[in-house]
Amino acid sequence: MKKTIISAALGALALGVAFSSPALAADTTACLITKTDTNPFFVKMKEGAEAKAKEIGVTLKAYAGKIDGDSESQVAAIETCIADGAKGILIAASDTKGIVPSVQKARDAGLLVIALDTPLEPVDSADMTFATDNLLAGELIGKWAAATLGDAAKDAKIAFLNLTPSQPSVDVLRNQGFMKGFGIDVKDIGKIGDEDDARIVGHDVTNGNEEGGRTAMENLLQKDPSINVVHTINEPAAAGAYEALKAVGKEGDVLIVSVDGGCPGVQNVADGVIGATSQQYPLMMAALGIEAIKKFADTGEKPKATEGKDFFDTGVTLVTDKPAAGVDSIDTKAGKDKCWG
Repeated sequence: MKKTIISAALGALALGVAFSSPALAADTTACLITKTDTNPFFVKMKEGAEAKAKEIGVTLKAYAGKIDGDSESQVAAIETCIADGAKGILIAASDTKGIVPSVQKARDAGLLVIALDTPLEPVDSADMTFATDNLLAGELIGKWAAATLGDAAKDAKIAFLNLTPSQPSVDVLRNQGFMKGFGIDVKDIGKIGDEDDARIVGHDVTNGNEEGGRTAMENLLQKDPSINVVHTINEPAAAGAYEALKAVGKEGDVLIVSVDGGCPGVQNVADGVIGATSQQYPLMMAALGIEAIKKFADTGEKPKATEGKDFFDTGVTLVTDKPAAGVDSIDTKAGKDKCWG
């Protein structure tokens, strides 16, 4: 695999690595811009893009923010992709509203822009979104948690470990989906924090990583040590929350649910760290995105949404070893076979 180091724009970007098939004349360049290059979810997304790019003869240049929430690096990456003559951009946006002017600039320059995993706001700011139905992902773990608690659900004490203060769409959808599934009145479904259900202890942000999950959990435990349900934006945050609970001897008393379904996360379900997780498929998202850019470059055709939705739905499955009545799920053995495929 041929690798070319791309200079970082203004020193703010992660290194871009170009991949192409030596057997094919790769005259199509695509860019992948992820939130970070350390979160396992985005590592798998990059693997999917690289493999598909090599297979069909596309040159891929990959960029990432320094941390989840680093929108400045993503803006700089878009500028670089436009200047490099890319045919299309795949982006998992950190700031789903703030990135829109830069995305529009790319589209005006003739690039196909596909949002991966995280819809832009509004969703039609990108040419298409390839994503999990994140509202459904949240709803599945909310239904499972409520069914698992049974009658005790009415007296639950729930902590929400969210992503960033800007409330990107993926954060809102998963958070509100969980509430719907659990039986909480979400008020404005497009906004986190206007609910008045007494079971909600509070919200804190994690930046989608383990350290952030640990700190957020510590903060919310100080607010109410009786927390017994934790919703986390992703599995690294869930792992951090578990460590915070373990440090005070409460790891066996709290139900943690999450979204991702990566191999490490599924193992944490098997080990009892996480009760249930909604599994999504980032490798598929990225591979389909590369195919769409190649098709657009060759024919001008843009991808179409799943019927009845405003995005292309790449699927979601609940993974748990403790199935609950009325909630479809697979066990961790099946989850490991499918993790992030």
